[in-house]
Amino acid sequence: MTSLTIFPADIAEMSVSQLASLPPAQKQEISRNLDEALDWLKKARTKFDAALEQCYGEQARTALRESGRDFGAAHISDGPLHLKFELPKKISWDQKRLAEIAERIVASGEKVGGYIDIKLSISESRYTNWPPALQQQFAAARTVDSGKPSFTLSLDSE
Repeated sequence: MTSLTIFPADIAEMSVSQLASLPPAQKQEISRNLDEALDWLKKARTKFDAALEQCYGEQARTALRESGRDFGAAHISDGPLHLKFELPKKISWDQKRLAEIAERIVASGEKVGGYIDIKLSISESRYTNWPPALQQQFAAARTVDSGKPSFTLSLDSE
């Protein structure tokens, strides 16, 4: 059995129908090659970003601080190379303390929604372990949608 290697450039030029009509072995090979390429790209991006951080991180943070900000964008140059450095804020909230604050807001007669975004949810494992009578009470509030499908390809061992 002859295997025809398909390169990434070939895949980009092929239609979905052409890819779908490939023999199973080629589909498995393409899937494996794409997974390996993605893994390589992620590792290369991580390494290169670390190199940029090592080379320009302190200079960029200094430029940001000198503009009176701890977060946001700063522009620096290295000869002909222009770099836009972005340092976003990452906010997290202590859920227990927010719940306590929400209780105080309700106790004072105010509406919590005016202060705090609230999203109620029930874990699926908890819901499926409930007795049917309890599940029935919540069924009208539950919507089931499908997520993004994924495929893992492998060939049977000969």
